[in-house]
Amino acid sequence: MSVNTEPNTESPEDFPEDADDQPVHEPRLWIDKGWTARVMKNDDDEGWAVAMMKDGEPEPALVGPWTMGRDKKNPKPLDGNAFRTLVKTASEVLRRHEQALHALLHKTVYVNLATTDIKVMLDIVPDEDNPYATLTAFDADNAELAQQRVSAGFKLSKASATAWIENDFRNPE
Repeated sequence: MSVNTEPNTESPEDFPEDADDQPVHEPRLWIDKGWTARVMKNDDDEGWAVAMMKDGEPEPALVGPWTMGRDKKNPKPLDGNAFRTLVKTASEVLRRHEQALHALLHKTVYVNLATTDIKVMLDIVPDEDNPYATLTAFDADNAELAQQRVSAGFKLSKASATAWIENDFRNPE
């Protein structure tokens, strides 16, 4: 879906100094509770789209089609119920993205040894210049046994964790 996200042509004097603190409830623009809903022309077809932006974020959390009004030409105006639904949906999208990112950056495996169980965690630090990961082992009481810095590309598996443990927690790479 392609929508026109050109900046507004309003001048700064069109907005009062404390406009950031005031809710805006217009037919095509709602700003409230840390969110902005903006209805705009969908450039891909004859319809309309709505974009939901969380304050401080550079990209919309959600962009989707918007309902036509009764005249079948103009968009249906935003209202409180629609705004609350959009906020809920956009929040869920952000939450899922955060969960997916967390799952990519943090892995855990459990190694069952004859004498104890050991939890091994890999935490990736996606630094732009120098990405790396930290491999950490914990005993059954959650006491740290060892920690080792490894490359961000290290593949944590039961086999690699077991090999690290059996090698007295020396560098596994």
